Parts: sequence; structure tokens; C-alpha cells
Amino acid sequence: MPDASPPSPLSEAHEPWVTGDALALPIPAHAEALRQGGAEWLTLAFHAMGSLSPDNHVNSINRCEGFEAGGTGTKALLSVTYARPDEGLPQDLFVKFSRNFSNPEMDRAKFHMGPEIRFAALSCMPGFPVAVPRCLFADYAEASGTGLLITERIAFGKHGIEPQYGKCLDHLLPQPLEHYRALIRTLARLAGSHKGGRLPPSVSDEFAFDLDKALAADRLTYTDQQRQNRVARYAAFAAEFPRLLPEATRSDTFIARFGEGFALFQAHQDAIKRYLHAQSDFIALCHWNANSDNAWYWRDEAGELQCGLLDWGSVGQMHVAMTLWGCLSSAEQWLWQDHLDELLSLFVDEYHAAGSPALDLAELRRHLLLYVAMMGLCWLLDAPPRIRREVPELADTTGPHDPRMLASETARVQLQMMTNFLMLWQKEDATEVLARLFA
Repeated sequence: MPDASPPSPLSEAHEPWVTGDALALPIPAHAEALRQGGAEWLTLAFHAMGSLSPDNHVNSINRCEGFEAGGTGTKALLSVTYARPDEGLPQDLFVKFSRNFSNPEMDRAKFHMGPEIRFAALSCMPGFPVAVPRCLFADYAEASGTGLLITERIAFGKHGIEPQYGKCLDHLLPQPLEHYRALIRTLARLAGSHKGGRLPPSVSDEFAFDLDKALAADRLTYTDQQRQNRVARYAAFAAEFPRLLPEATRSDTFIARFGEGFALFQAHQDAIKRYLHAQSDFIALCHWNANSDNAWYWRDEAGELQCGLLDWGSVGQMHVAMTLWGCLSSAEQWLWQDHLDELLSLFVDEYHAAGSPALDLAELRRHLLLYVAMMGLCWLLDAPPRIRREVPELADTTGPHDPRMLASETARVQLQMMTNFLMLWQKEDATEVLARLFA
């Protein structure tokens, strides 16, 4: 086993090796340290995890290529050989580090990986209800936020697996409604299995729901003037770039009505959060960011589309509206307009079939509206200046699918999610819903 502090191109303060909490094994914090640990360390790690039989070992590392992607730690593509490769062990692996020493802002998000590590270990249980990449190693050091996850690498575009799809590029997705049905079924199966007692009892402690944290999160702390400024900033954006937004969300009537609802929501935000979290049947173990780019798809022997889920950062117990918004936030508007009831009904049915209590469909729809309103008011009214920064030629764009918009993930994601938030507000008349709740 390598020394706990092997040579590293990074400074000692970066802790290239840290002892993990669960397995008491030094774990590498970046790709260079993993290369230095070599096949010997991987063998020890896989044995400790139980993913490699004691009489087998890793023979060699053929590839260990680090790179930056996503919003947090660095990643690596790892390929290995085994002394006995006939166990069905994956040779092409994906490595996720919690740390990003070259980007302090991303490195601050290292603590998001703690729940993901615990979930990876949980997913090794027999009969786990949803497909996730096979985990070969997972451990985390809470004190430093240093974690490492090694899983099989999904072979997108090969062996019957569909290509990987980009975030907020659903206009390029074949049969998008079928793909969202597969996503919804998978999300509901996980949440329902937990709520129905089909996961180990330890899950409730390992992924405890923190009501105080939920009530304190995503608070609106604007002054009246700041709130009015945000509405005015959106109105200016809508007037300047009408081709980017649906007509229904850029009319003077809607914007004035939206401003009234914004003030009402802020005034009653504590009561709204208590209302959302008062019914325990709506709280379950969930994936919170199940856009299509965090899934992989294949067809079973009957030809039905199935999906597995990637990127379990911040997995935990939460309101099921959060997992629904995390899934549907990147969808095209036609899906929200024409198929929302169908997809919510599918979630309710699958959730119950997995063992959970039956949810009231109308109540779930109301909760989703309030949750989307909270997320949108907290985060998505900052989309206009972000989009402006990302696309200097914004005035020349022809619409959301203009190549200049699509070239920037930030711009297209911010625009799509802001549009979905505002269109749901407009369609459901969230201002009226709030007025009735607090009349």
C-alpha cells in the first residue's frame, strides 16, 4: 500500500492522500496520486470494498486520464486489467474525486460528495431497485471533504446503450416523452422503495431528512426595491429579446401579475415551506438532478425503454417535488403543457407500486407548483444577466435553439429552466393559488 503522503505535484496543503472514514484506507485526492498508488492500491481498495474477490487482483493500469468536468471535483477515465478477468468485472472505469485543487470555487463544493459515497455503498445491496453504475470503491473523509468514487464506465452508444444526451437539448432527444416516462418510473421506484420500507432501515439515519435545514434553505431576503428590480430586469430582458421567450411570459399583464405573486410568496415563504413539508408521505430518498444528461437508456427484451441514473451528488431524503423538478426542469415546453398530468400520474402509480403510501395527485401537482415557484424565485430570476454574459450576440439570436444559444450550456440551461418556471407560473396562475392559500 502506498505511503499516506506520496510525492505530488501539488503542495502538501492539498493532502494528496487522506484516510477514508468507512474503510480506514488512504485514498487519493487526484488522478496523479491514483496513478502513483497503481495496481497495488486499487487491489487493496477493491478488496476492502468487497468488489473484487480476495483471490483476484488488479494486474495493471492501462489508462488513468484526469480531466475537469461538471461543477465540483475532478474526474478521471481509468482502464485496468485483472489477474482473472472472467468475473464480469468492468475494466473501463469512471473515477470521481470530490476535490478540485485548481479551482477553489469548485473545491468548496467538495462536501456534496459525502451523501453520494454513502449512496454508492448502498447501491451494492442485492436487488437494489434502480440501475446505477456498478460501484467498485467509495469512501470519504468528512473532516477534509476528500472523497473518491470508482464505478464502471457506462458505454454510451455501445452494446445496446443509447448515446449520452446533453442537458437542455431535448429537441435532439429521440422520442423524448418515452425517455421522460422511463426517468419518472425510475425516480418513483427509488423513492417509493425507500418510503415503502424496501431499503435497509439504516437509510433513514444515513440520509436523514433535516426539517430545520429544509425550512431555512432557499430563503428570499430581498427588500421591496430589490424584488421590484428583479422583476423589472426580467421585463427588460423580455422586451429586448422577445424571440427567446414565449409570448405568454412577456406580456405586461403577466409581468405585473407575476410581481404581485412574487411579493405574496416572499411574505408567506415560511408558511409555504411548512405546508410543503408537513406531510411525511411526500418525503423520501430521491435523486435531485435527474436531467437526461444524468441518465443512460437501453431497451429490455420486451422492447421497453429502461434507464439508469448517474451523478448522485447531494442524494438524500427530500420532497418528491424536488426530484420531479430536477427531472422536468430541462424538458421542452410542449412536454410541460401537454403531458404534465400524465407524468405526475405515472409517478404516483409507480411510487405506490414500490410500496409507498398513495399520494393525492392534485396535492402533488400543487406541491410541485409551489416548489418550482420557490426554486425559480430564488435562483432563476438571475438568469437574464447570466445569459447576456454568455452570449454576446444575444440580440442576433433567432430563438432558444439558435446555435449561439446552444453552444453555451449555461445560457441554454438558464433560459430553458427560467422559461419552464415562468410558463408553469402563468399556466397555473400561481399568484391566484397563493392568494387562495393565504386569504
